[in-house]
Amino acid sequence: MVNKLPTIKEIARRLNVSVSTVSRALHDHPSIGLRTRMQVQQVAKEINYEPNRAAIFFKQGKTFTLGVIIPNLQEQYFSIAIDGIEKQAIQNNYNVLICQSHDDAKREKQIVETMRRNRVDGIIVSVSKNASNYEHFLELAKYNIPVVFFDRAPQLPGAYSVTCGLKSSTIAMVDLFVKKGLRRIGFINGPGAISLTQERADGYREGLLKNNLKEEKELIVQTDLTRPGTEKAMGKLLALEKPPAAVIVFNDYVVLDAMRYARKEGFEINKDIFFGSYANLPITHYLDNPPMVSVEQFPFEQAEKATEILLQLIHKNEKGTASSQQTILEGELVLHEE
Repeated sequence: MVNKLPTIKEIARRLNVSVSTVSRALHDHPSIGLRTRMQVQQVAKEINYEPNRAAIFFKQGKTFTLGVIIPNLQEQYFSIAIDGIEKQAIQNNYNVLICQSHDDAKREKQIVETMRRNRVDGIIVSVSKNASNYEHFLELAKYNIPVVFFDRAPQLPGAYSVTCGLKSSTIAMVDLFVKKGLRRIGFINGPGAISLTQERADGYREGLLKNNLKEEKELIVQTDLTRPGTEKAMGKLLALEKPPAAVIVFNDYVVLDAMRYARKEGFEINKDIFFGSYANLPITHYLDNPPMVSVEQFPFEQAEKATEILLQLIHKNEKGTASSQQTILEGELVLHEE
């Protein structure tokens, strides 16, 4: 026989008081005297009473759960971001429901619908690389479920986002290569649907212009972020009559594939060819020949700030509106050379 969970009715029966008196006593209501409060709390402890969380959620209109959608938890960048989200959530007594889109726009849409049906209080998301329609996020406004984008953030009117500015750091990367005497600089960019793809490209072009270097279309290639896509892009650069002396690559995961391919083709890293990248992931610090430079994008800080803004939106009726709709943290160049 399954034992029933103790309820406030049991406490009320034992003390011969009303259920409402017990409820107020458990919540330290000022209308209840100290003696009664102590008696109620003592009996609650004796019978191992625990509050009915579902009833509390129903009464408050909240589940105290945040939905998080990221492309891939295996990527260290997003694992670091999750740490930032959980830190803020735990400090504010929220649970976190984490789902992976695996860069599949259809799956991302299904996850949003599932989270809506399960009544999450808000959603933090870094969109999939192939996403082009964001209607499923806009629909959440009908259900009073706020959304905050981080890292990969679409350009939507009125949307809240936290991103890392990459234009200035990309210009600085070009400056660094030129200062090292590496004036022929290739560029492997990512999918156009990712918001910061264009910002990387703008920084690359402005960096060339600043250093009086001519933009050459043959030095600009693109990857879909897969290994085959990156190897194809790198192959185009290395097959040029005059290959680049340095290559700026979309991120640290992509640069690992690019360097691997270059080595296979007989190029010695940091001697025959140099690399710059983005994300500054800890894994690159363990390489014998890491990329010369990487841009720190602060995934922990981005995600932590996104969570802070989301909680402000959830509690906007209590604490006022959230801060700026678009928060931008500037990327910083990190040198890996000895």
